[in-house]
Amino acid sequence: MLFGLFILLACQLVGEIIARGSGLPIPGPVIGIVLLFALLALRGWRRGAASAETGPVAKSADGLLANLGLVFIPAGVGISQHYQLIFDNGSAPVAALIVSTVLTLIVTVAVFRFVSRLLPAKETQP
Repeated sequence: MLFGLFILLACQLVGEIIARGSGLPIPGPVIGIVLLFALLALRGWRRGAASAETGPVAKSADGLLANLGLVFIPAGVGISQHYQLIFDNGSAPVAALIVSTVLTLIVTVAVFRFVSRLLPAKETQP
């Protein structure tokens, strides 16, 4: 599990180095996860798909995901301590949530329609 955690953090570090060194407008963790995906895809391609699903990175990721709820505790405490700010400025976050949700749905549908046009249609037999 320790080696898998090392791989995850190394990919994030390399992503940060690339993002800051090149001045790209993409966050370092996003570049890191693309690198991790490329590494896992290459490893899965070389060894077979089953090895990538049971490797050390998968075990570390499962351990992190199992404890993901702990990440939200500080945010919950902050909200409960500063509830008056939320009541005073509540309309802006609500509007941002609604607009971002609608935009996400529109972009998701647009991407789905674009990809579905690129893929050949499957013929179904009765």
